[in-house]
Amino acid sequence: MNTQDYARWFRATTPYISAHRRQTFVVLLPGEALAHPNLINIAHDLALLHVLGVRLVVVHGARPQIDAALPGSRIETCKGVSRRVTDANGIRVIAGVCGQLRSEMEALFSTGVPSSPLHNAEIQVVSGNFVTAKPIGVLDGIDYQLTGLPRRIRAQRIEKMLDAPAIVLLSPLGFSPSGQPFSLAADEVAERVAVRLNAAKLIAFDEASCLVDGDGLRLGHLAPSSMDAALSAAQVAPATRQHLAMLARAVGGGVASGQLVSYEDDGALLAELFTADGVGTQVTEDDRRLVRRAEQRDLADIVDIIRPLEQAGVLVKRSRDQLEREIGEFLVAEVDGFVVGCCALHPAGKCVQLACVAVHPAYRNAGGAGARLLAAAEDAARKDGYDSIFVRTTQAQDWFAENGFQEGSAAELPAPKQALYNPQRNAKVLIKTLT
Repeated sequence: MNTQDYARWFRATTPYISAHRRQTFVVLLPGEALAHPNLINIAHDLALLHVLGVRLVVVHGARPQIDAALPGSRIETCKGVSRRVTDANGIRVIAGVCGQLRSEMEALFSTGVPSSPLHNAEIQVVSGNFVTAKPIGVLDGIDYQLTGLPRRIRAQRIEKMLDAPAIVLLSPLGFSPSGQPFSLAADEVAERVAVRLNAAKLIAFDEASCLVDGDGLRLGHLAPSSMDAALSAAQVAPATRQHLAMLARAVGGGVASGQLVSYEDDGALLAELFTADGVGTQVTEDDRRLVRRAEQRDLADIVDIIRPLEQAGVLVKRSRDQLEREIGEFLVAEVDGFVVGCCALHPAGKCVQLACVAVHPAYRNAGGAGARLLAAAEDAARKDGYDSIFVRTTQAQDWFAENGFQEGSAAELPAPKQALYNPQRNAKVLIKTLT
């Protein structure tokens, strides 16, 4: 990576660093992730998040490790959920397995962030009896004995540890008020903790890197309401299906966002959290990639986006005073709350001019902010009763042509716009009829 590439990358990540600081993330690491060689990189990435100010609760699973320790244990399925029947000997074995895994995770966090100036950073990891459990009881005639469900999350205690600051590490174990341990499902613990803490994110590591549609294309964003349809349209492993259902429930319970990322891909967590498009699947109630009318508070962001293009001669220069006067005619595109693009709609008789179309370089992907801005601009023009929309461009003719614009001439523009046409710029005029 050369100096310019590094600078662009760092500038693109900076808003995310600021947005994630002091936010609570709950992370589910299933037992398969703990057995994967990439675990050490995941632990280092989590340590980096902690150093950057993210409040982390890590819930680890242990299913494959317990399967190996209890090869003859009984697994029963009720209402589509498979659970282990845990007897008195089994709970002792499970507690030992969880203790070993917890110790290994603590050791990984004790190394700080290797190969960086933070390699000597002291990262405090805290575990404890933060989860009260209750027995599942008898389901469909099956007594699950010491297999339980989360009953209560001691949120205030966890919050104090996060404020310390420490990483809170939870095992899939809970204790009754009388001190009886119960074996819990790690995903159920993670979901309950995330909802109880009103977490900003619940992140599930999975073998799959993302959810894909029927054509094999990544679904980068998904609403809980469309989860069932998305799952039915693709081949999804049972564990992935379970994780996505967990994320949907958590988001429905008030968690701002759920993320599915792969535990096999080095750096997947950071790429998901600190890039515009991410690499996994994000589950949110609302569309975090929206286009809206600009407000005065967006002026500085618009200036930052269009100034480089003005300096390069791609856009006509506009003074800040002009932008302030015209701010009501601008649309802005957001990604995760950040303004990443803009355009303006200037009325001109029965048609409207699309102007100042600009997108941050990191968001100029196909189907990204530019496409959403154009679609929103056309919808707004139709609703306002305009017959057509036109644009003058010196370098984006092909892009507009791909989106249905036809080449025209300055003579076809409304008289006021003809008077403003600068022949020295020799900008192409493209027109699209709105139907």
